[in-house]
Formats: sequence, C-alpha cells, structure tokens
Amino acid sequence: MTRVALIDDHESVRLGLEAACAREPGMDVVFSGSNVTEYLDWRAFSASSPADVVVLDLTLGDGTTVTENVQRLVADGSSVIIHSVADRPAAVREALSAGAAGVISKASPIDDVTHAIRTVARGEPLNNVEWASAVEGDRDFADAQLSVREREVLRLYAAGLPLKVVADRLGVAYSTAKENITRIRVKYVDVGRPAPTKVDLLRRAMEDGILAEPAADRGGPPRGD
Repeated sequence: MTRVALIDDHESVRLGLEAACAREPGMDVVFSGSNVTEYLDWRAFSASSPADVVVLDLTLGDGTTVTENVQRLVADGSSVIIHSVADRPAAVREALSAGAAGVISKASPIDDVTHAIRTVARGEPLNNVEWASAVEGDRDFADAQLSVREREVLRLYAAGLPLKVVADRLGVAYSTAKENITRIRVKYVDVGRPAPTKVDLLRRAMEDGILAEPAADRGGPPRGD
C-alpha cells in the first residue's frame, strides 16, 4: 500500500487528487491539508508513520518557501512530488535542489499524476517534461564541473553497478573509485544539489545528461554495493 499525503491550499485540487487516488488499487490518501505544519502536527498527534509520497503545491498561502517545505518533508522521511502549474521554473529548480523527487504539472492528466506517485514510491526518479524544462537553460543548476573520470564513474555507478564493478571496469583501484564518488558528492553539495544516496546520484546524472534514461528502464532501480 502506497501512503500518500496531499498538501495544497486549494481545496478543489485536493479533492480531485483524493478521488483519483481512491480509484487506484494499493494507494491510500492518509492526509489532505493546506500546509506542511498541519501535516507534521497530524503526524505527531496520530503517531502515524510518514507518508511514502507527499504531493506538494509549489507555493502555499502561509508564507513558507518551497525550500523550507520540501526540506521539512524530506527530513521527516517522505518523498516529495511538486504539483504545480510549472510556470515558475526558478521555483521548480529550487524545489528540486531542496530534495524534491520531481515535478508534475497541474495541467497533466490525472492518470499521469497517479503514475508519478507510483514511480516515486518505487524509489525511481521522475523524469518528465516539467522536470526537463526546469533544468533546461540553467547551467548553474546543472553544472557541477565534474572531471571526465568523475563523469565516467558516476555514469556507471548511477546506472546500477556496484562500486567494485565500476572500479574493475575502469581499471582503477576500489579506493580510487570510492574517492571519485566522494569528490562527486562534495561537488554537488558545493552547487546546492546534494546527493547523499545512490538514487540522488542517479537523479544528478540524469539532470546533467550523463545518463539519458532512468536505470529502472534497464532492469530496475540502482543497487547498493
């Protein structure tokens, strides 16, 4: 069962998403409300576990920032999908930098929204037109200035290969490959795009054109070492 929370200050949007999720087998809306604080208060009061996926409006009417909202939800243990009209690419990029798993337009068919929820719930990156549009044209966002060797290590590692196999394939020591991954993570932190997990590294590789398609399309999500 995929547990979903809906956070949007437009009640009509929430009601539409609730109805769509109710039609989906194995999907349960556990919370629907207008802001992140309300959701976290509900979590604390009910002692409920975090939602698997939170569908979050890009801009709420309570004065909070998208960075603040995404970071609070991710720190609480949920994956976040931005549900937005997608006409503010800078704000969408800010949400992605803060840790959102992806963005889906409010103009998208409802089946696309539920598909996005299932994709993110499986731990797979959400690669779609809205995501690509947010990244396109913003090279400060997309460029961590990786070296040729770092890009090659990232390409293989993010595609799902264990680090030892990456080292063997490139003809380097395991310690060298590990140092490359460490430097890659540091560089992404330096440009405001942290990648603490392997799935995060996959997302960064896709954002930077190092991988053209999700690893899941080639046989499943990234494997650990």
